Order: sequence, then C-alpha cells, then structure tokens
Amino acid sequence: MTIQSDVYVIILITIILGVFIILLSKAVDKANPLEKPKGIVTPIIWLVEMVYRNVTNNVGERTAQKLTPYILTLWLYIFVSNIVGLFGLSSPTANLSVTLLLAFITWVLIQIVEFKYDGVKAWFHSFLEPLPIMLPMNIIGKFSTMISMSLRLFGNILCGGIMMQLVYNFAQVLSNTVASWFGNTTGVFNFLGPIIAPILHLYFDLFAGFIQTLVFVTLTMVLIGNDIPDEAKKA
Repeated sequence: MTIQSDVYVIILITIILGVFIILLSKAVDKANPLEKPKGIVTPIIWLVEMVYRNVTNNVGERTAQKLTPYILTLWLYIFVSNIVGLFGLSSPTANLSVTLLLAFITWVLIQIVEFKYDGVKAWFHSFLEPLPIMLPMNIIGKFSTMISMSLRLFGNILCGGIMMQLVYNFAQVLSNTVASWFGNTTGVFNFLGPIIAPILHLYFDLFAGFIQTLVFVTLTMVLIGNDIPDEAKKA
C-alpha cells in the first residue's frame, strides 16, 4: 500500500496548527481580563470577535456559540493548506479527498440543522416535493452542495499549483536559453524562477488561497443559516 505524500503534509499541518493553537490559548489564559489586551492577544481577540460576528449574522447567536469554533478551525486549516505551496509543499486542498471530507462535514452539519428544525418526516418528504417524480433530481440536489463545494476548492487550488509549475518550467527553459548565449549547453540552475515567480505566488497562493478559504467558509455559514428559522436566530 502506497501512502500519498499529501498525508505527511496533512499530519505536519495538523501538528503545527495544534501546537500554535495551544500556545495562543495559554497566552489568552494568562492575559488579565481587566486590562487592555497586549501583544499577540490583541489580534487573537480581534479575529475571534470578527468571526463570531459573521457567524452570528448568518445563524443567530445561539447557534454561533457552538459553530464559531468549527468555523475558526476551518479558516485556519484551509488557509494554511492553501498557502503551503509557498514553502515547497504540496497543498492538501489540491487533493480531492481532503476537500471532499471538509465539504462532507459541512453537509452533515446542514442535515443536522434540517433534522432539528424541520423534523425527520419533513426531511424525507422533501425528496418527494413538489411531485414524487422529482425524487431522482431531489436526491442529486441533496448531495450537489457537498460535491460542488469540494470541487470548487479542489479545482482552484489544483489549478494554481499547475500554473505555478508551468511558470517554473518556463523559467527553466528561459534560464537554459540565457545560459546557452554564454556557451553553456548542459543546462543550469533555474535562476529566473525566483525572479519571475514571486508576484505570481502572491496571486495564486496568497490571494487565491484567501479567496477560496473565504468562499468555502462563507458558504458553510450561509447554507447552515438558510435552514435555521428567523425566530430561532433571534432567540
């Protein structure tokens, strides 16, 4: 049995994020709640409050208290996974198995909310609406959210990685061409890659990585919030 290289990257990211979160948690615990936050505690509080407000706006305060930790974890994990290409590692989110699992967790949360507020009977009856003949289409529609979310994240990150690989290959060809002008025909170090690639990394890794994280997390909050009645959101 062959283990994919992405597995080692996933383990590494999990360990790094786990240690990072534990250290930040200890820093917050040591902070004096009666004094103005200082150092690393300030951006942590700002980030948590911002995410909590966004979650509350979509699902209501009661559900936000339970959902916010998951959304924060999702933010950190997907964003870090999206940008690890900057360090020469393969991005876990360029693996469909990873994005499908993340989308599956979101899908399960959506179903839990539907069961809670609509009931089991209404959930099963929704497959027959508006007519029983729509059963096949409704089954596809029930799972389409999970498939589309996973493919959107996977496709964009994979595409970015392929584009950067093409850029480095092109830079290698240019480097060899320039070297041949000086009589070197055996090939040289890709010295043009570090010159051409940084600005493209800024877009394909940082910018696109942030946008895809934002899209996935926003869809998670919105889709869960859509199945929560307005009365429950205001409670």
